Amino acid sequence: MKTESENLSAQQSLDIITTMIQEAKGNVQKNAFYFLFWGWVVVIANLGMYTLTQLHYRHPYIVWAITIPAWIFSLYRGYRHGKTEGVTTHFGSVSIWLWVSFGIVIFTLVAFGQRINFQLNPVIITISAIPTFVSGILIRFKPLMFGGVALWIFGIISFLTPLEIQPLIGAGGVLCGYLVPGYLLKNKKD
Repeated sequence: MKTESENLSAQQSLDIITTMIQEAKGNVQKNAFYFLFWGWVVVIANLGMYTLTQLHYRHPYIVWAITIPAWIFSLYRGYRHGKTEGVTTHFGSVSIWLWVSFGIVIFTLVAFGQRINFQLNPVIITISAIPTFVSGILIRFKPLMFGGVALWIFGIISFLTPLEIQPLIGAGGVLCGYLVPGYLLKNKKD
């Protein structure tokens, strides 16, 4: 007895794959919000940390506390969005779990940051390149792929710069890696 997948012609299989990619593109395009939202949150936090460092504030990293309500809001919005969307494609699931994995890695780095003297900016910028680049590949959107490459380059630059300047490098990386592709994705017409 043949299975249903064995009865599909090559063209039918290609049509199914094409449809899945288009649906994933639409879902990610709708989710340009997250690139923009997190892009602005991280740029503001980086610039705030740089400013507080220049003012010789004892705990300049405190500005990163803005990410706590941002995480809560993102989780709530993602949950609500998932409820209204209903069906998720395989590409959509891969994208969701890629970003969830990224979030877990970031949380782990922050939780154990003391072990590396809280020198997190270069590491986080570099790691951010992975889900950004892969998301670009999944939806075949070159600006997002270039955004991933930009994050990787800014991560390397951040490793090579003094600690005081790293937040500026981080802000620049997120501007190029999240905000520019996010606005291009938001305004993309298929």
